Amino acid sequence: MDGIGLTDRIGSVERGSQRDIRPAMPPEEPLVMPVQSLSCFNKAGRRPWEMAHNRRVPWISRLVVFGGGLAITGYGAWEMYNVVNVGGTTLLEWVLLALFVANFSWIALSFASAVVGFVWLLFLAPKPPTVPTTLKAQTAVVMPIYNEVTARVFGAVQAICEDVARTGLGGNFDYFLLSDTTDPDVWIAEERAFVSLRERVRGKGRVFYRHRAKNTGRKAGNIADFVSRWGGAYAHMVVLDADSLMTAHSIVSLASAMEADPDSGIIQTLPLIINRNTLFARLQQFAARIYGPVIAAGLAVWMGRDGNYWGHNAIIRTQAFAAHCGLPDLRGRPPFGGHILSHDFVEAALIRRAGYGVTMLPVLGGSFEESPPSLIDVGARDRRWCQGNLQHARVMFARGFHLASRQHFANGIMGYAASPLWMAQLLVGIVLVLQSTYIRPEYFTQDFSLFPAWPRFDAQRALDLFGVTMAVLLAPKFFGLVIAIVQAPIRKASGGTLRLILSALLEVLMSALLAPVMMLVQSGSVMQILFGRDTGWSPQRRDDGSIPFGDIVRRHRSHTVLGLLTLFAGLLISPSLVAWMSPTIAGLLLAIGLSWASGQLSIGLFLKRLGLLATPEEKVIPPIAERANALTADLARAGYDEADGLLALHEDPTLREVHEAFLPEVPHRKRGEVDVNHAMAVAKLNEAATVGEACLWLKTKERMAVLGDRALLSMLARLPESAEQKSNAA
Repeated sequence: MDGIGLTDRIGSVERGSQRDIRPAMPPEEPLVMPVQSLSCFNKAGRRPWEMAHNRRVPWISRLVVFGGGLAITGYGAWEMYNVVNVGGTTLLEWVLLALFVANFSWIALSFASAVVGFVWLLFLAPKPPTVPTTLKAQTAVVMPIYNEVTARVFGAVQAICEDVARTGLGGNFDYFLLSDTTDPDVWIAEERAFVSLRERVRGKGRVFYRHRAKNTGRKAGNIADFVSRWGGAYAHMVVLDADSLMTAHSIVSLASAMEADPDSGIIQTLPLIINRNTLFARLQQFAARIYGPVIAAGLAVWMGRDGNYWGHNAIIRTQAFAAHCGLPDLRGRPPFGGHILSHDFVEAALIRRAGYGVTMLPVLGGSFEESPPSLIDVGARDRRWCQGNLQHARVMFARGFHLASRQHFANGIMGYAASPLWMAQLLVGIVLVLQSTYIRPEYFTQDFSLFPAWPRFDAQRALDLFGVTMAVLLAPKFFGLVIAIVQAPIRKASGGTLRLILSALLEVLMSALLAPVMMLVQSGSVMQILFGRDTGWSPQRRDDGSIPFGDIVRRHRSHTVLGLLTLFAGLLISPSLVAWMSPTIAGLLLAIGLSWASGQLSIGLFLKRLGLLATPEEKVIPPIAERANALTADLARAGYDEADGLLALHEDPTLREVHEAFLPEVPHRKRGEVDVNHAMAVAKLNEAATVGEACLWLKTKERMAVLGDRALLSMLARLPESAEQKSNAA
């Protein structure tokens, strides 16, 4: 730690007689960011490719992916037709066939894409680029934050800044923490951490901080606010999430690639999951590391310059983004109207429509993120993603979008529609078995027929088709496992061949058990959205930790009851039906236990000690992750996250001076408008006898009103700490 503890240095800054009250942001250099139309587009305005080789389209890989996916789907559809077409096909059997084709086509396309990625990684993948030695342009590294733990966020930014500075190119990068925080205590914690961070990275990089009074447009609005006010100073911006971590090699290489390719609008990396210890998070971490590269490589190869954007750990051409990615609000109310939630897909489609490429570098490396710690946490995140992806149904047919962009939208929608379709397929299958077992045929119908239409199945074909379906579904995981075994560094760092195979088997087993629970969770989310329920915007829980068992029971008791009913009904109908549905039934019956286990640190750490679900980044921790973790621990000891923001300002006049210096010159309230929270804050501050009483009375939004108004802060500062002080002053 450079010979002196970080906490000691924080303390020395806090106790200094003169606090650093430089402006939190640089002078504005605006860019015009017009709102784009989804109904009108003039193709004549699309820019042509500047570099000849960028005109090439990866037709061969697209033929393999889409032609192969179509061929496999056709084979599956034909086999399923033969399964149900025994003695004629009933209406329900046609429905079953249609549902099967919809579900099978999606996994067939994923399989074909994984084949392309597998071959490319084995024989064609280039080596990661070396670190550039020079850069011409300025790049902003921006991290939107929303009620996050400040220790983690500011520790990560410092680690990134220090790593980039070591390349000698630190002067080409500025760092921006863009806060949309609505928690008053977190807001003050962010400012205290920022002042300390700016002092610690002095000479290594410039760090800035901006807090928005209103989080209009959510994350997309946060980024748009930065671009429209400060974007003119930067040729590019690297967009991070609050849990992102990127090495200097990754960031500098992205900037170099963008400078070398004037046709690029967005270059996306493949973020790997790190720092995870609960059972569920370790399963995700292992899957992302072992299977993810094959999937990402397949996407990168067939997409070419018509790729997608995942919203973080990517570099964007700022001028192009401003000119072409201003998001419109959709007509109507949420969940299908209002702000576009999954903005990243739409921004990729808009910038591609304008004539810029969207590409991915799947082998660059050095790009990391974290993941939710439990099944319930990932379900909460998925609820928001589900709404955003279903909302794309109103966007995907916009004028001028590339066909590949429309496919990205369709794939995102199908990612959530697949769950209710799968559930419908299971229910129709159960009804058909029930019909063939208990309901007698109607021999005397109005239509003449020698034999009744009766649901019958070719059992052997059904079994063969089930095997094919499982093979297509699991093949991408198998490809990833083979790549990991073939590549010696990955194999050794993951515990060797045997542990890799055992880990993959464990991941497949757990995925099979968790799949029916996620099917019901996602199906419920889809139905809620279709019936008009908005998800809102809650901060993601990122820490390792368990959820109270009572909450788990309440969340999954309906799933367990459904599992019991399915088991009982299956036994009444046919033992073979129970055997066929055993993975689904087992997952539902064990839903509560699985969900509880998913968030347990002890189980995850036990598997870690056994060397299971290990990843190379866990065996040899990237230096930047070690540095970020150490900084996070030291920042946590500073206690910013536990402090009461109002009390901190009251106790420290210089901190209050800094906070007021960071506020905009003009209050966000318009004259003549009465803000209820502001008015209530005034009344409570006038009524309070002590600062403690005021803090007790003020609600969260009223506290935010105090923090955003210099006059109210002055009222707060004049309150005594105790009634005795007030009487003495009188």
